[in-house]
Amino acid sequence: MKFFINSKNTAYLRNLEEEFGESTNAIRLELNKFEKAGFIDSYSQGNKKLFTVNTKHPLFKDINSIVLKLTGLDHVIDYILQRIGDLDRVYLVGKLSRGQATDIIDLVLVGEAINKPFLLEQIEKAEKKINKKIRFVHYAPLEFDLEKIKEPGMHPLLLWSK
Repeated sequence: MKFFINSKNTAYLRNLEEEFGESTNAIRLELNKFEKAGFIDSYSQGNKKLFTVNTKHPLFKDINSIVLKLTGLDHVIDYILQRIGDLDRVYLVGKLSRGQATDIIDLVLVGEAINKPFLLEQIEKAEKKINKKIRFVHYAPLEFDLEKIKEPGMHPLLLWSK
């Protein structure tokens, strides 16, 4: 899910081990299957093998669309993030960012001036459409530190960026 929510996301084996709490061998086997099927690509950076989604795969757009619809994130992106002001980045955190089913979408918004009354109005509309609750925290770019949202259980996943 990590790769299909945002095609800019990359990960390496040890990072995925920490994120999913699985053995490196189990994760390596699954990554090899995805790579053999052409869904993900890999490349070396130093002594790390990084993985990223293959956006040129014929099924990428379909899988991406399905993942966004299943999670309700399609409405969040279309109805909220694109319209609320000057955003730089949006991170998905919490259970959904770990690929676990949940009725709550937790977001970290990073940007200057956002229209909070409009944001709350759009969140209310989106919640009704997707039948999930949406929680958010807003940081100005100068006060944001990625380390703040790397606390246990948060698992920040870049959802959208300018």
